[in-house]
Amino acid sequence: MKILVTGANGFVGEVLCRKLVERGFEAKGAVRSEDIPLAPGVEKIVAGSIDSSTDWSSALKGIDCVIHLAARVHVMKEESPDPLAEFRHVNTEGTRRLALAVAEHGVKRLVYVSSIKVNGEATKGEPFSEQGAPNPQDPYALSKWEAEQSLLEISRETGLEIVILRPPLVYGPGVGGNFIRMLEWLKKGIPLPLGSVKNRRSMIHVENLADALILCSTHPDAKNETFLVSDSECISTPDLIRMLSEKMGREARIFPFPVPLLHVLGRLTGKSAEIERLTGSLEIDSSKIRQKLGWKPPHSILDGLKDTVLPHRSEDRLICK
Repeated sequence: MKILVTGANGFVGEVLCRKLVERGFEAKGAVRSEDIPLAPGVEKIVAGSIDSSTDWSSALKGIDCVIHLAARVHVMKEESPDPLAEFRHVNTEGTRRLALAVAEHGVKRLVYVSSIKVNGEATKGEPFSEQGAPNPQDPYALSKWEAEQSLLEISRETGLEIVILRPPLVYGPGVGGNFIRMLEWLKKGIPLPLGSVKNRRSMIHVENLADALILCSTHPDAKNETFLVSDSECISTPDLIRMLSEKMGREARIFPFPVPLLHVLGRLTGKSAEIERLTGSLEIDSSKIRQKLGWKPPHSILDGLKDTVLPHRSEDRLICK
């Protein structure tokens, strides 16, 4: 079976391509330019920028399934005067263009990596599930939701099989963004006022996500389904800090502080979104993919966190357990 992966050089794409080769698939990786390296055994396809005019004809020859990872991701410091237009250009229009080309070339299935942000930014008591009403709240999430709708429309019109996955925060070796920032805080021994936080956060290890994507590319019962996918366990922010600190051989330096005051400080400093991510809950019910496809995450959160901190340890002081 031959699978094309877009965004093959990204955080998830590198792991996915490696696992595809290990499992005996023929993997082709679509990248922006020729100078981008790919994992051994992956055939490189230079697709250029992804938008409404991308030419996919050469990339799709002989392909059985496409796993679409490439996207304009959530930007912490947005500089565009029209962020929604920028996100739509790549995430919505680019995805629609790819799906039309996939259907035209007779490819059987397209697996699309969306985002849990399509469901919303936070959960209040009940976890997110596939049955919940979508509630995208920023340009990135809206562009992903619109892409999903385009894919379903194309599926109805052409018979193309569509599988949509909505993962939460993806972590693992090489992770960036807020997760690596937290690792830096812990390495520096910065005391964190998060001891009073009582939340529940779902995450997914990059190897677990890659495993789910491969299953969704081959399993007959994944056809035209949407799945919320996460690790087996939820975790609170204080417990995450304790577990990371333990794996780094450090003492967890957290202390109690009133959560409402944290939100006040967030508003005063312009960090409200960051405070909400640290204190709020985002819990996923991923029972559908487990029951319908028999999927089980191959890595526990403990193993996943150990893998994540290994590249960031200081040889003189940090010992992973």
